[in-house]
Amino acid sequence: MNVPRTIEWIGDLNGHVRMIDQTLLPAELKFLECHDAGSVWEAIKVLRVRGAPAIGIAGAMGLVLGVREAEEGDQEAFFEKLREQRDYLAGARPTAVNLTWALDRMVAVANDCSAKGVAEIKAALLNEARRIRDEDAASCRAIGRLGAELIPDGGTVLTHCNAGSLATAEYGTALAGMYVAHEQGRRFKVYSCETRPLLQGSRLTAWELTQAGIEVITICDNMVGALMSEGRIDCVITGADRIAANGDTANKIGTYGIAVLADAHGIPFHIAAPASTFDLNCSSGSEIPLEQRSADEVRSLHGRPTAPPEVPVYNPAFDVTPARLIHSIVTDRGIIEPVSSEAIARILHST
Repeated sequence: MNVPRTIEWIGDLNGHVRMIDQTLLPAELKFLECHDAGSVWEAIKVLRVRGAPAIGIAGAMGLVLGVREAEEGDQEAFFEKLREQRDYLAGARPTAVNLTWALDRMVAVANDCSAKGVAEIKAALLNEARRIRDEDAASCRAIGRLGAELIPDGGTVLTHCNAGSLATAEYGTALAGMYVAHEQGRRFKVYSCETRPLLQGSRLTAWELTQAGIEVITICDNMVGALMSEGRIDCVITGADRIAANGDTANKIGTYGIAVLADAHGIPFHIAAPASTFDLNCSSGSEIPLEQRSADEVRSLHGRPTAPPEVPVYNPAFDVTPARLIHSIVTDRGIIEPVSSEAIARILHST
């Protein structure tokens, strides 16, 4: 793969977070350096870093930035700062469960070190943030090994939004199986939905698959049904931002419609996501919070108006695909098929 790391920590505790500014792709590959929690919050909010696993990593590293200047002699003040920064970063985006999962994991590590000095707690937090990044990279590799079996040799795969290397520590979730299949010498092509309103599919997925040497064709979102009716799609693989206990899955807006079309045409629809994307506190998709984004994302495109400025806009960032439409969920712990509460619990508790 020729795609550089999406996000990483540079240096020691006095270092910084380095990430690709994805708002500039594909025109420009530029790295953003974040030296405080505020810049990480902004990067998550405006999608400079995006994708559930990647923003979880960003949140963990941002928390280190948010507390590293805390005075080392006052542990009570340190933990108050830690909780404040945790809540601040968690508010950047509400749907992707990996963000709160990573932040809560960081707080748990700090609590476990409460008998130690503040300096030691800060060091432990940095180590944990790095561990979260490295674990995600390993998780994506595991998903890739399993997901590759879903890619038919000589076939075609449809994907929506971006769930590749740019959405994770590296390698990706939905695209991970494609990368492994490509490394194995399998020949196939990918149809990538443009993914309105912010074009993550055409700007990001098409860019990174091209970098990897995988044949990719970009299509408008409203072309999916036509391609399926023409027999051009063999399977669909997307990522996920949050998966409920029963398998209902929140992903980028438009995913639900694609799943309905796949079901109507007898095409298997798969989700690829790590165990950290499951939220067992949500019994079903109706309990998943869905982020509402700015109307201007729909009213304009790259600064040019595409609708009257006064027209009302409804702009949810995600929708929920019910478990009954999902053929399987590929996780780093195994493939869940059929998708049910019992199968999910069995896989998640297998290790």
